[in-house]
Amino acid sequence: MTHSKQTHNLTRRFLLASAAVSALAAAFAFSPEVGEDAFRQLHQELPTPGPYRTASGAPGHEYWQQKVDYKIDVHLDEELRHINAVERITYHNHSPDALTYLWVALDPNIMGPESHSVASSMAPSLDKPSYGSMHRFNTRRTFDGTCHIEAVLDAAGEELHTAIQDTMMRVDLPEPLKPSEAMDFTIAWNYAINNSKEMGGRTGYEHFEKDDNVLFEMAQWFPRLCAYSDLVGWQNKEFLGSGEFTLEFGDYTVSITVPEDHVVASTGVLQNSDEVLLLAWKDRLTQAKQSGELTFIVTPEEAKANEEEKATGTKTWTFQAENVRDFAWASSRKFIWDALYQPVEGVDPVLAMSFYPNEGEPLWSRYSTRAVAHTLVEYSKHTFPYPYPVAISVNGPVGGMEYPMICFNGPRPEEDGTYSKRTKYGLIGVVIHEVGHNWFPMIVNSDERQWTWMDEGLNTFVQFLAEQAWEEKYPGRRGEARHIVGYMSSENQRPIMTGSEELLQFGSNAYAKPATALNILRETVMGRELFDFAFKEYSNRWRFKRPEPADLFRTLEDASAVDLDWFWRGWFFSTDSVDQALTHVTHYRMGSPDPAVSKAFRKQQRDSKPESITVIRNKGMKRLVETYPELLDFYNEFDDLDVTPQDTKSYEKFLEDKKIEGKDRALYEVDDHFYVVTIERIGELVMPVIVDVELKDGSHQEFRWPVQVWRRGNTSIKKLILTDQEVVRFTLDPHLEIADTELFNNHWPRKIEEKRIDLQENRKWGGGGKNPMQKAKAAAEGAKEEEEKVEEVSGASPKK
Repeated sequence: MTHSKQTHNLTRRFLLASAAVSALAAAFAFSPEVGEDAFRQLHQELPTPGPYRTASGAPGHEYWQQKVDYKIDVHLDEELRHINAVERITYHNHSPDALTYLWVALDPNIMGPESHSVASSMAPSLDKPSYGSMHRFNTRRTFDGTCHIEAVLDAAGEELHTAIQDTMMRVDLPEPLKPSEAMDFTIAWNYAINNSKEMGGRTGYEHFEKDDNVLFEMAQWFPRLCAYSDLVGWQNKEFLGSGEFTLEFGDYTVSITVPEDHVVASTGVLQNSDEVLLLAWKDRLTQAKQSGELTFIVTPEEAKANEEEKATGTKTWTFQAENVRDFAWASSRKFIWDALYQPVEGVDPVLAMSFYPNEGEPLWSRYSTRAVAHTLVEYSKHTFPYPYPVAISVNGPVGGMEYPMICFNGPRPEEDGTYSKRTKYGLIGVVIHEVGHNWFPMIVNSDERQWTWMDEGLNTFVQFLAEQAWEEKYPGRRGEARHIVGYMSSENQRPIMTGSEELLQFGSNAYAKPATALNILRETVMGRELFDFAFKEYSNRWRFKRPEPADLFRTLEDASAVDLDWFWRGWFFSTDSVDQALTHVTHYRMGSPDPAVSKAFRKQQRDSKPESITVIRNKGMKRLVETYPELLDFYNEFDDLDVTPQDTKSYEKFLEDKKIEGKDRALYEVDDHFYVVTIERIGELVMPVIVDVELKDGSHQEFRWPVQVWRRGNTSIKKLILTDQEVVRFTLDPHLEIADTELFNNHWPRKIEEKRIDLQENRKWGGGGKNPMQKAKAAAEGAKEEEEKVEEVSGASPKK
């Protein structure tokens, strides 16, 4: 490198640093009314760390959680749409507390006509109700799906005292269950299964009228122990419909008795395949394992034939599942069954399967199991390897719902087998989402009843990553910042950190906004490398454990060394929005000591100013000095921006001055462009600042400044941008990555918004369509034509 180049580069760096410091110092004028609290650390908002949960966000050295094992026998009555069941529960008390009672969730009680869910619901709209909405309303008033408890007995067969509070049942113990002790007890129950098409819900049956068959998707079907934890104690908030389920891990053995021509899909691994599977089905399962190809186990033709005759006998399918927090199953004679063994790094191949009726074809055989397998690979990549042996997608009446190893998904094609783009990607997306719930919350076992976002938001985020890996232009709806701005600028919001039953705009709040927030952390705030490590660390720390929000917040900071309290406060504890604006730009060039140059620039600046309206209108006016020219003197000709001999002599003396060193003289040779940009924070939410600079030659430069530019409560900043050519345009948030809710103020100079005038057909007075008189006239003319046709056919003469 030559000396002149070194000097030039040093000069550039010196100027850049000094000017930037000066600009920042001027920008940080403290504004206490907006944003002063944005960077306050989250102390009182989060629980105090301790031996159960550490300040780093990891489980503490004394962390504990309960374990509950179930052995269940259930009988499905297809004709009556009813189940009868008995379960033996083993409750392991790993807590440091002696328990005098246990709380059991009776979720079917939400289907009772007098449940608190029904009683707290608002009146339906009766202005223009649909047939379906009125059917649902009437059915909801009369159908009773309450869980009827027949008996609750201890291990010796003695009755245990119980008390039922809506969807919760307290089981009083004859003596306290001490730490490290376990107890067995039995519950027998029955209930009527709801028609999911008529009543909605996460469980139920679908009746196919054309062949008089039924498809059952059974969830929340058995009395389940509520969770007991270090932070909440008993999580026994009643089930009102939004806040889902908070459960304990355990081992299950479940025997399901169904009509003998039914095929059953279930959580767990089938234990008695020799008793319930046809030999051809077993052979095809073996073939699927050996080939690694997607294989029909029950073909569409076999499923169609199976619909024709209804068996009178029964079969019992027995499944076992280890270390799961819930159990669901589906049963029907209509099921097609396909399977694919999917390799997953770090574990044995997983059996990905789908069960669906012929009504799902051809959509389901093409996409469902492929989506299951894709989810296993992508989620394992971003979190931890899928730990279970099977993963199942079932088509039925439930639109989308998740359970360990199995999920229910609703999209189907039209009756003629065609389907829309929305249906295709709706199926792929819901399968990815519901299978993805195996990670959140089925393994990373958050408290769904309290914090919907901890499973739905995190799962929607990883779903977004998986969808991006499906195809390049996947039409995803949630994840990118640009898709959340409408919600963040809307009314009737509540913070993400709001209880599940109190949320407004449920999907945007609990799914889209937290997913978008995590994607912004990954792409903009932390960067992919730091975020991916920290997110995987959280997932691994808390798999098969119960995290709380503070554990996520603390882990992502602990594993990345990035202070994120400002982010959690703004995105999760508030409803603030982002609006940054480019409000001013000043262009500087290095001045010259040569008066011929400097004065010419100043003269050009002066002369380029617009003439005032008065000057314009006074042109041609008779002036006094025209009448009396003797009034004109030296100053009428003098221009203080003309170069004078004194100016020239001073410049020559400057050039001869030996005191001015070479590096100082080199400053005048800098030919760069200095731009000071002013950026205002109009929205309350602080975010990093990203500016794209479009240069005269069409190239672009991008500048990124961290969120700490707002750390002193300032509502505006000035930043210096140095370029080697003129700038054509500055653009804030050029990639739409910070959820800026107002884009019109993101450009300098401002962009003209382009729109088109779309002409509409002229409408007559009275609105579109025919008026009542026209309709009556048309009806009369139609009747007359019909009468004439009849008379013509009969041979009669038309009436005159």
